[in-house]
Amino acid sequence: MTIDKNQVVALHYTLNAIEENGEKTFIEKTDADNPFVFLYGVGMMLPKFEEQLHGLVAGDQRSFTITPEEGYGEKVDSATTQLPAEMFGESGMPPVGAVLPLQDPEGNHLNAIVLEVTPEAVTVDLNHPMAGKTLHFDVEVESTRPATEEELEHGHAHGVDGQGGN
Repeated sequence: MTIDKNQVVALHYTLNAIEENGEKTFIEKTDADNPFVFLYGVGMMLPKFEEQLHGLVAGDQRSFTITPEEGYGEKVDSATTQLPAEMFGESGMPPVGAVLPLQDPEGNHLNAIVLEVTPEAVTVDLNHPMAGKTLHFDVEVESTRPATEEELEHGHAHGVDGQGGN
């Protein structure tokens, strides 16, 4: 079955960032026991990522690169904010480099990276961690199947076999 809208795709990938000098920096890799599983064509993945997978079948391999403009955008140096120290009264002050799950006023979830910690405030970077990065994927499609009605209603895959949760 070829990858198309409303298909559940299971694949393995290796993700590297391509530096300005052309060298690759390893970011992450899936393994045989834990393939990456997602519902194709519902807007959960980068459009360019899905475009590269369209029409592939189980066993196909592909390598492709996604530029910052096609991915998470350029890094915006001014996309920082200070969170008052009082926010961390119960949990304690986070260390520099920690990733904090936040929610904006519209209810969108985002992760902020701690840049600096002072007794008064925690300064965080609001850019997506992959902003400004050229991403290189090496993928191998493990399987594809039609999404179940429940997966389509929920808007996400429930695992390789469709039984993995709600």
